[in-house]
Amino acid sequence: MRFTLHHKFIASIAAAAVAITAFTAVPAAAGDRNRDLAKIAVGVLGVAIVGKIIHDKNKRDDERARQEVSKHRHAPNTVHRAPRPPRAEHVPVYRAPKAQRHVEPRPLPKGYKRQRYDRHANAKLLPKQCFQSFDTRRGQVLMFGRHCLENNFRHADRLPQQCAQQIRTHRGTRYGYDARCLRGAGYSLARG
Repeated sequence: MRFTLHHKFIASIAAAAVAITAFTAVPAAAGDRNRDLAKIAVGVLGVAIVGKIIHDKNKRDDERARQEVSKHRHAPNTVHRAPRPPRAEHVPVYRAPKAQRHVEPRPLPKGYKRQRYDRHANAKLLPKQCFQSFDTRRGQVLMFGRHCLENNFRHADRLPQQCAQQIRTHRGTRYGYDARCLRGAGYSLARG
């Protein structure tokens, strides 16, 4: 529990009351000076004890508050390093290329037939000159023109019909195949 200003004020009033009662108390037997001094000493000692308790409590509370703040704020650890020596200018060093080891290809086993993958791969390569971009009211459309594909692509009749599309441009209606749809079906643009 942390003492607030209100608690400190009440504690000081209580300490002052104890001290005043010790001074103002009328002794039952008149003239006993030693008894009066003893009561004054006890009162002053009581006030001192209460003050010390309050002081210690405030000090502990302040230390706890500082520890809580330091838990949340981590000071970076300072690392002291020796200064680096000044760098010399970078001078490029020639390194000769390493000789590549040549491996002689081994002959194929007897009875092995080379398979011709190029025919199958070429069936999915679309001619570059048929790829066109059209500006429409809805934006730019990328497609392969139907007439161009029929003239330049042997397998134009095998193209997926779900990719076929008709668009309107400012030059009229165009027929062709959507480029993204064809790419999703495994077709690609022939390079070169």
